[in-house]
Amino acid sequence: MDPVTKEVVRGDFAAAVRQCISNVERVLKAAGSDLEHCVKVVVFLQDMDNFARLNAVYNEYFGADKPARTCVQVARLPLDVDVEIEAIAIVP
Repeated sequence: MDPVTKEVVRGDFAAAVRQCISNVERVLKAAGSDLEHCVKVVVFLQDMDNFARLNAVYNEYFGADKPARTCVQVARLPLDVDVEIEAIAIVP
């Protein structure tokens, strides 16, 4: 969900992934951390056929030393979104 418009990103999977990661990044920064300090990421996909598309965007945000990651296909996500991402990070 875009925090400014309160609208769910629909119709563009890559844009939805970017919004999810941007939201995670915003929360981490508010807590005094950032994406570089992520140690674990969990991705929930409505359709596992989007896994390669997820990876393409994911690699834009996480460098060579990526956090541990779990990716799970679920039948339905809240607000009927295609992707949801959660992260655990350390505060340096």
